[in-house]
This record gives sequence, structure tokens and C-alpha cells, in this order.
Amino acid sequence: MAQNYLVLDLETQKTFDEVGRQNLHKLKVSVVGVYDYLTDEYQIYEESQISELETRLKTAELIIGFNNRRFDLPVLAPYLFLSIETLPVLDLMEEIEKVRGHRVSLHSVAQATLGITKTGEGWNAVNLYAQKRMEELKRYCLNDVKLTKEIYDYGCRENRVFFISNRDWKKYEIPICWNENAVAKKDASFPTTLF
Repeated sequence: MAQNYLVLDLETQKTFDEVGRQNLHKLKVSVVGVYDYLTDEYQIYEESQISELETRLKTAELIIGFNNRRFDLPVLAPYLFLSIETLPVLDLMEEIEKVRGHRVSLHSVAQATLGITKTGEGWNAVNLYAQKRMEELKRYCLNDVKLTKEIYDYGCRENRVFFISNRDWKKYEIPICWNENAVAKKDASFPTTLF
């Protein structure tokens, strides 16, 4: 039976240079990409469709992302009637940080674990939005969702993922236990500080 899990990633309309690092709520959502384990489908939501996404978020047993506690969900929060603190969340970057002692990028984990990379950087997505190149923006966002999903699936199967260090460019193994801890993560509280 399929799990009632979502993988979520979003892109913003603005950059930190424009709004400041402490003003996540001012970044504004351009698109939100989701993979739904129940339907085995990828879906994209534009800013005007976030109320539809909220309906689905309310019923999800787990929301999986890469830096979703500190970034994606706080950016999404101003659009929601529900409190993001009530959402059941598994943040893959946060879990890796607990093991390694420092943050790693989605790009480095995807490259080392899956042999594939991101198709660009977040600032590229802001430029695509500014240029109204929405189809390219949606593809970019859904690529990050796909990478996050595949990293999560790999970690569940193998109880480990890998990353490439930007200090020595070597590949390192990260032992993880996402299978056993998924339920516990649903109850974990959000950090009181974002950075």
C-alpha cells in the first residue's frame, strides 16, 4: 500500500539580496513542486494555486524535503491558514547535518548518491520567474523534487546516502535511518530560529 507522503520543494520570486536573510516570508512563492506517493504523480502549484496544495498538506502523514524546515515551509507559511508547526516533516538536510555536523547541499548528495546533479541554482529560478519562463521554472523545480525523492528512497533502501565534500572533493558515506525515524519526525518541532 502506498504511503501518504509528499516530497515538496519550492522556488521563490525574490532573493535574499532583495529581502534580507531574516525575511523568508518576503521571498514569495513562484512555484511549489510536489511528488505524491499516494498517486505516484508529480504536480506543480503556482502561487495562485496554493490553497489547493494546502488541502493536500492537511492530509499528508509526512512531508519530505531538503531544507524544508528552515526554508521551504517558512516561505510557504504566509499563504497557509494552517500553522507549519503542525505539519509532520522530515528534513533530509537536517538529518544529514545531525550525522555529519554540518550542512550539505542537495547537489552534492544527489551527485554522490545518485550520480546525477541539479539542473541549476536557486537564483536561476528567480531569473526564470522574472523572465516569465514558467515552463522552464516548473521543470527546474520538479527536478529538485525528483532528486529529493530519489535520495529519500535510496536512503530508505540502503540506510545510507553519500555526499561530496566541498573541502577536499572526496565522497563520504552518511549512515541514516529514515525508515525507522519517519514516524518520530512527524512529531518533531520546528526550530525557533531559522539561521
